[in-house]
Amino acid sequence: MEQNNPLVIEVRLTARDLWKFSMYHSYRGMQGIFNVIFSVAAIFLLITTWSSNSIPYRVLLIICALMFTVWQPGILYLKAARQAKKPMIQNAMSLSFSQEGILVSQGKESIELGWDNIGRVDRIRDMMIVYTDRVHAYLLPDSVTGENKPALSALIKEKLPPNRRKRI
Repeated sequence: MEQNNPLVIEVRLTARDLWKFSMYHSYRGMQGIFNVIFSVAAIFLLITTWSSNSIPYRVLLIICALMFTVWQPGILYLKAARQAKKPMIQNAMSLSFSQEGILVSQGKESIELGWDNIGRVDRIRDMMIVYTDRVHAYLLPDSVTGENKPALSALIKEKLPPNRRKRI
């Protein structure tokens, strides 16, 4: 694929970027709603039944209250930190966006993706996520898109129908 006037973005992900992505996937949809309800219920029971409960029951409720609010985010961060140390993540990746599609290259390897091969593009707070399927995605934090963000958003709006892009 020959690209005319590509918009080139160099991506070097950090553990924090990977953690934000993991948190987004762990706490969205029905799973996120369940996590919030479970934590709020555990805190409510802990507060309202504190004096009438035994110590083991209190400990269990504290563990339940902290499970999705402290423990899971901590585990996700540790996993992201381990993943960020891998050469595949540490080495910069170049994404060239053009009218024809996206050219992804890292080191000596590259892959060409036509716009029809892009599953969807989603935006969360300070990151754009380009999904090629339900499992694989390219993360574009605002820190790397910088001044190219408006042009990239305009290109995505032009090339992808509304049902394949969210919050762009």
